[in-house]
Amino acid sequence: QVQLVESGGGLVQPGGSLRLSCVASRSIFSFYVMGWYRQAPGKQRELVARITSSGITNYEDSVKGRFTVSRDNAKNLAYLQMNSLKPEDTAVYFCSVRIGSLEYWGQGTQVTVSS
Repeated sequence: QVQLVESGGGLVQPGGSLRLSCVASRSIFSFYVMGWYRQAPGKQRELVARITSSGITNYEDSVKGRFTVSRDNAKNLAYLQMNSLKPEDTAVYFCSVRIGSLEYWGQGTQVTVSS
């Protein structure tokens, strides 16, 4: 069993930055793929970024060059640095880890980009 808890969301103006954090209840990020997802009202959940156990990162096209995913294995933490935020980035952001056939999710953190 793994618990994931996100934090760092909030209200930010367009062009601003936020850093989301995801803390795991045990050391997993160095062993498994970790993903950041988001879900806007009325839309399906989508993968925003992910980082593999070897540190390879992938990003959804609309966030490339603006978002950066990273992790601190010693602290069981993963991060999503979000810069140059746009109103269309408004969503609930979730972190997730797949271990075998099971996928674990945090409760999500709200990001609102608005002037």
